[in-house]
Amino acid sequence: MTNLPVALCRQAEELLALCRARRLKLATAESCTGGLIVGCLTEIAGSSDVVDRGFITYSNAAKAEMLGVPSALIAAHGAVSEPVARAMAEGALAHSNADIAIAVTGVAGPGGGTASKPVGLVHFGCARRGAPTVHVRQVFAGDRSAVRLATVARAFELIQQAAGRDQHGTEHQ
Repeated sequence: MTNLPVALCRQAEELLALCRARRLKLATAESCTGGLIVGCLTEIAGSSDVVDRGFITYSNAAKAEMLGVPSALIAAHGAVSEPVARAMAEGALAHSNADIAIAVTGVAGPGGGTASKPVGLVHFGCARRGAPTVHVRQVFAGDRSAVRLATVARAFELIQQAAGRDQHGTEHQ
C-alpha cells in the first residue's frame, strides 16, 4: 500500500473484515488527519461495502456546515475538545448511512499547541447508532506525521471496539 506503515494497513484490513462480517457501515469525520483515516481504509480494494463516506472538516465552518456541529459549541470549547469530537461523530452518523462513525480533532503540530492543548493532543468521538457516544482524549508524541499516523491507528482500535458492541453497549467477541 502506498506510503502507509504495513501494520496500519494490516489493521485496516482486519477492521474492514470485522465490519463486513457484522454488516456494519463506517463514516469518518476528520479534522487533524485530513482524510487519512478514510484514505487508509479505501486504499484496500473492496472497501466500498463497508466505507459509506468520509467528511473532511478541517475548518470550523466545515464542522458546522457538513456535520451540524453548533458554532456556539466550538466557540465555547474550541474545535479541539471533547464536546466537539462527540458532536462531530454524532453529526457524521446523522448525515450518513453508517452504523459507526469515528471523529478526530486535534493539534498535529508542529505549531498551534498551548499549555492546555499541547501538540499531539487528539480528541476522538466514536458513535454507534443506538449506543452512547464514546470519547477518548490522547496525547501522542512525535512530529506531525507520527501524530497523524498514531491517530489513525487509535481510530481503528475505537471502531473495532464499537463494532464489538451491540446497541446497548454490551461487548461481544
